[in-house]
Amino acid sequence: MKVTLTDVARSVGLSAATVSRAISAPERVNAVTRQRVLEAAHELGYAHPGNTRPAAAAGGPLGLIVPDIVNPFFPPIIKAVQSRAAARGRTILIADIDEHPHDELRRAEELSDQVDGLIVVSARTPEDKLDRLLALQPLVLVNRSNPAVASVLIDERAGISEAVEHLAALGHRKICYLNGPRRSWSNGQRQQAVRSAAKDAGLELVEFGPFEPQIQAGVRAADLVVASSATAVIAYDDMIALGVMTRMNERGMKVGEQLSVIGVDDSLMSGMAYPSLTSIHVPGAEAGMTAVDLLIDLIETKSDPAASERSTSTLDTRLVVRASTAAPPAV
Repeated sequence: MKVTLTDVARSVGLSAATVSRAISAPERVNAVTRQRVLEAAHELGYAHPGNTRPAAAAGGPLGLIVPDIVNPFFPPIIKAVQSRAAARGRTILIADIDEHPHDELRRAEELSDQVDGLIVVSARTPEDKLDRLLALQPLVLVNRSNPAVASVLIDERAGISEAVEHLAALGHRKICYLNGPRRSWSNGQRQQAVRSAAKDAGLELVEFGPFEPQIQAGVRAADLVVASSATAVIAYDDMIALGVMTRMNERGMKVGEQLSVIGVDDSLMSGMAYPSLTSIHVPGAEAGMTAVDLLIDLIETKSDPAASERSTSTLDTRLVVRASTAAPPAV
């Protein structure tokens, strides 16, 4: 039986994501861990894609479904999926549902007849129809959890906790969270993380939303935040956060000095904004690469994706501090 990346991960007691990094991006892993992984891979006979010509291991295409290709969170994932798939002798067919959750299942069922397996990122399919999506095996979900399938999860808690602790250290006592779409599994995780961290830090928390992950939604939300008297806001994603900043500038208010703003995703736009946006880094590219490895392992070994916890990989988030956060204005 062919040795897979998850077999190597199990043998060294590490996550599939860490093993994937050690093999495909060794500069991002410490030398001791990298050596352990490479030795285990050699002993087990794991042939990673860098050691084979893509054509030699070529298989059928893989399907990738994303909610909105324009949202800056998703292009790095798409690029990583395409790159990793190419390295493993696969091509990618991409479907964009344009944030229409009821289109996701239809597109997935159409794609499943054309590909060897599916990756669905931030799945929007409603719970009452989710079983139909989960039946399209082999399947890997990114940013949504279900025990019936393999998943690549992003742990929101670390980054959110760092964000709340950062605001508390700056002296903020009342903060706001702007919720994302109701259908978003990630929003539920972020909402709970904000609530827990705010409680632990002794901060007053107000919430608004749901909002679509769009700049215009943030523009609308900004007036609510200002009226709430909160001195800092954490938005569901960078798009909403940038919309808040846009509206603040329109009102002649200074971001950072009069209202601290934090986004989620650490997209390219966050560093280009003025002032630059403090944001929670979400490892989208790493999630995409890991999802490809998990999916190809499932395809090649014909294994049951629910048979082992090896089918779930969890990645961490972290806060990137920039100019949009500062001490609250003096009363």
